[in-house]
Amino acid sequence: MARKIRVLHIAEAPGGVERYLVALLTKLKQNYSDQLEHILLCSDSFDAGKFKDITSRVEHVPDMHHAISAASDCRSVMAVRRLIAKYKPDVVYCHSSKAGAIGRLANVGMKNRYGKKNLCIYNAHGWAFNMKGATGNMIRSYIMIEKMLAPMTDKIVCISEFEKNSALEYGICAPSRLKVIYNGIDLDEMERAESIPRSVLNIPEDAFVVGMVGRLAMQKAPDVFVRAASEIKRKIPKAFFMIVGDGLNRDATEKLIAECGLTDSFLITGWVSDPLDYIGNFDVAMLLSRWEGFGLVLPEYMLTRKPIVAARVDAIPEIVQDGVNGLLVNREDFRGAAQAAVRIYHDEELCGRLVENGYKIVRERFDVERTAREHRDLFMGMSTN
Repeated sequence: MARKIRVLHIAEAPGGVERYLVALLTKLKQNYSDQLEHILLCSDSFDAGKFKDITSRVEHVPDMHHAISAASDCRSVMAVRRLIAKYKPDVVYCHSSKAGAIGRLANVGMKNRYGKKNLCIYNAHGWAFNMKGATGNMIRSYIMIEKMLAPMTDKIVCISEFEKNSALEYGICAPSRLKVIYNGIDLDEMERAESIPRSVLNIPEDAFVVGMVGRLAMQKAPDVFVRAASEIKRKIPKAFFMIVGDGLNRDATEKLIAECGLTDSFLITGWVSDPLDYIGNFDVAMLLSRWEGFGLVLPEYMLTRKPIVAARVDAIPEIVQDGVNGLLVNREDFRGAAQAAVRIYHDEELCGRLVENGYKIVRERFDVERTAREHRDLFMGMSTN
């Protein structure tokens, strides 16, 4: 019997990365448990219980935080290095930029159970240097760090063609080190999800609900969503609005909601374990991000048959085709977003077409079965070579 390839995943950022890993590791275990073994090293922000049955072991790294701190970052590197030495994986797979830096530094010179150099894979889950609002010095620093760490990496997984092209544009590494593997969602599991009834959420049954799933942070543009909501409310008095998520910008978002006179027509859920519990209540689903490496919630919107209004930024046009499975608007164009939602409200034929096309596209392109298969092929191919 061929030996299993041991893959040690390192992750710091909860939220989208955590959901991605749950879906990916679940499918890898279901389909390839005879070929692959998975171990997870993660920050304290992760819910270890979600990974208990889909990994061989979960280890928390207490000092691994998103904020930059020389002292805690050095402790994290040493802690991760000790765990790599303990488990001697064949592949070290780092997820997101902070874990990517810590994991790759910790892995220098490390070997697997057979005394051979292990392989290192990195997935940024969205390049830090593509952040809008970052200063020129910050962007240059992110690019410099990625260039310095790239030689320690055998393969960089990009979650979209946009991400791959960004890496090439900034000269992060040679094209041969880059591989695009689109994110995927567990279609069968998600289709079994049931929404929380509107009555439980105090949403009027006849309301036209416009919602978004995302952190209350600059990237996800909750302020743009609220301003769009204000415009929509003028045109559709029975409109109601929902943000599924939480974040550092919650106070500012709630203040803007009040200034727009929307307090009685708005719900912010806070952090939730499963956004699908809420998406079913949407009549229009929005993602108005200022930048976006992929936008994992977009396939979830499609699977739940919601018409989409999204920002025409970065990788989003690879997922949402304007007029086919959603409507695209320019970055920060809250009036355009409002007009798109109102258009969907009044045009049943358009709404139906967007929904049916979206459902077809998500089943063809964004099934985690494909994501898992491509990862399995990557692990096996690299290990063989």
